[in-house]
Amino acid sequence: MTNISPEIEARRDRAKEWFESLQTRIFAELERLEEEAPADLYPGEPGQFEARPWTRETGTGGGIGGHLKGRLFEKAGVHTSAALARFSPEMAAQMPGADKDPSYVSASISLIVHPRSPRVPTVHMNTRFLSTAESWFGGGADLTPMLDAQRSQEADDAVLFHAAMQAACDPYDPEWYGKYKAWCDEYFYLPHRKEPRGIGGIFYDRHNSGDFEKDFAFTRAVGEAFLDVYPKIVRHRMDEPWTEADRQEQLVRRGRYVEFNLLYDRGTMFGLKAGGNIDTILSSMPPMVSWI
Repeated sequence: MTNISPEIEARRDRAKEWFESLQTRIFAELERLEEEAPADLYPGEPGQFEARPWTRETGTGGGIGGHLKGRLFEKAGVHTSAALARFSPEMAAQMPGADKDPSYVSASISLIVHPRSPRVPTVHMNTRFLSTAESWFGGGADLTPMLDAQRSQEADDAVLFHAAMQAACDPYDPEWYGKYKAWCDEYFYLPHRKEPRGIGGIFYDRHNSGDFEKDFAFTRAVGEAFLDVYPKIVRHRMDEPWTEADRQEQLVRRGRYVEFNLLYDRGTMFGLKAGGNIDTILSSMPPMVSWI
């Protein structure tokens, strides 16, 4: 049994509905890009998402895993989940409010896109609502160019991406972008390599301003910003040819992505320990990598 109030469950249901509607729109936009990609650079049939519903083994809930293997996008995963469950004692010790009651509800969307072209950046985005005895939103979006020549925050793609994230933040609080950009830079960092994973974006967790409607609107704005800016970046880059040396640089950079996700990513650890779906949690792994 859980001890979550009807009001909190209703908020979770609203978040779940939003995340699932955003998932459907992202499916459609990435499939549209698959159709638009030039055939000389991306031979074969355009990819389409396969939606795989799943059910939690503990508590109630589940989600929809969206998986695509295409010609433009070598691998993409766009997943939603929702739960009404109880944390294990180990997890409860790490969650605000769970020491009073380990019951929780959650809803989320999480995505990763690994383009085939080294010229098109990899991207990650997730947003979520979680409530124990306390409630909060978390998430963000970050961009990872594969080529060193594009891995500057002054590069065109980085400027466009950061402008979109700032536009999502500023209407709600002009201080949030600077705060969450800095948090992103700190979080998506590989200490053992002494290098950032990419060019950043925003990252926020345990976000609760005291105004649920404001925080929910902000989280929706992050999703809308992603849906607007990433297709622009893809369309800007997908016509550019690449070399075998570019491809090798991409595969090595993807190896860094694997290292971060398996060694440091809190979302990966949370999903595995909270009884999530392994296929969706580990779909962030790129299809081909190289270590040299």
